[in-house]
Amino acid sequence: MSSDTLARRIARYACNLSINDIPEPVIACVRRRFVDSLACILGAYGAAPVKSAIALARATPLPASTVFGTRLRTTPELAAFANGVMLRFLDYNDGYMGLEPGHPSDNITACLALAEAEGATGCELITAIVVAYEIQMRLQDAASLNKRGWDHVNYINVAMAAAASRLLKLDETSTEQAINIALSSHLTLRQVRSGTLSDWKGCSAANAARNAIFSANLAQHGMTGPAPVFEGEMGFFKQVSGAFELDVESFGNRGNGTFAILRSLTKTFPTNGELHTAVWAALDLRAQIADLDAIASIDIETSEFNCRVLADTPEKWRPSTRETADHSLPYNVARALLDGDITLDSYSPEKIADPLAIALMSNTQVSEDPELTGLFPRHLANRVRVTLKTGEEVVSEMIGGPGSLETPMSDADFERKFRRMATPHIDQAAQQRVLHFVADLQQQTDYQALFDAMFPELSAPH
Repeated sequence: MSSDTLARRIARYACNLSINDIPEPVIACVRRRFVDSLACILGAYGAAPVKSAIALARATPLPASTVFGTRLRTTPELAAFANGVMLRFLDYNDGYMGLEPGHPSDNITACLALAEAEGATGCELITAIVVAYEIQMRLQDAASLNKRGWDHVNYINVAMAAAASRLLKLDETSTEQAINIALSSHLTLRQVRSGTLSDWKGCSAANAARNAIFSANLAQHGMTGPAPVFEGEMGFFKQVSGAFELDVESFGNRGNGTFAILRSLTKTFPTNGELHTAVWAALDLRAQIADLDAIASIDIETSEFNCRVLADTPEKWRPSTRETADHSLPYNVARALLDGDITLDSYSPEKIADPLAIALMSNTQVSEDPELTGLFPRHLANRVRVTLKTGEEVVSEMIGGPGSLETPMSDADFERKFRRMATPHIDQAAQQRVLHFVADLQQQTDYQALFDAMFPELSAPH
């Protein structure tokens, strides 16, 4: 077996990165993404898919890894799945758009589950998270999967297998095998995000992370996987992604390149990231329109990606599920015009069935603007044009917004988001304990205090 396969080079990077190679601004970014992820988890407490995942985990008790919001401990794989479902449910966690979209924070809960089970230190956890972000985001930059009918979570197979191997302290050879097993055996179809979107839209990434941990555990015990998994005659390049180049030597470390995590984007609305600027544009227009009944038509000019993914099927124009609504460009523009915000309540059954929103969507058109496509993926731009019944037009174009590289969210922004999601479930003292824990993440050697603080007490406000 060649020692120069892409899987081997990725494995080498995962094994060799040291906490000493990671500069403080990157560690600070990990802390922010951690707080952001915890906010998303709290906001998902009680959701139906979360209840299903917890019920599955409850059937396999094991004193290894804790499920958030419960006193349950289970296997790392099942905890990674349940906690990952919580993280992803609201579509509120961070994201990144290269040639392929994705949510690198989907790896955080899986890294935490394995770190708890293995007794890993906070520094080891941080390093594993950086490894996962670096690999997933570089793969997202390298090749589009969705255009070929495959889902972005296939890149989690690689990133999380490498991060899990790091936490299990596997060597380069075994880490390569973990990647081989994870990628070859757990490919996900793009149908997960097409048509009417189901519960699985928010579970697919958690499942990829779970499978990656399982693959690393197999490699730890000597299992080998199909190789070369990328370059082989029946491998990933020829069957899934098409050929691409990945310069692993340029990955972030002390001597080369910058760390990809610094390019990840965060969300101010609990919805698809590529349509955030359309929401901002709609909010801008709402302030200029005295009477929404005066709207004759809405034209949304956007990128090729948004046309193809967020306004592509009849279901996006008449959503019936939360998962479809939060990936519908016309619905989110209509809802922002009606309510002046996008919140968790924007995707309630009552809001989705709202005749006023349906009426606005029926008078909406979505079209590609090649100039906006040209800005993509560096800028996730949208333009909203409203024509009033008088014939007057009002237009708003947004190139970026809060959470973008140009206007990143601050520590105070992340704290506000966390407290907003936390307040219905845990009291102020518990919130403070969580924030202090994350602030000292490098010094942590045990994670029980975090899970205790995230447990919803009966005395918490509701």
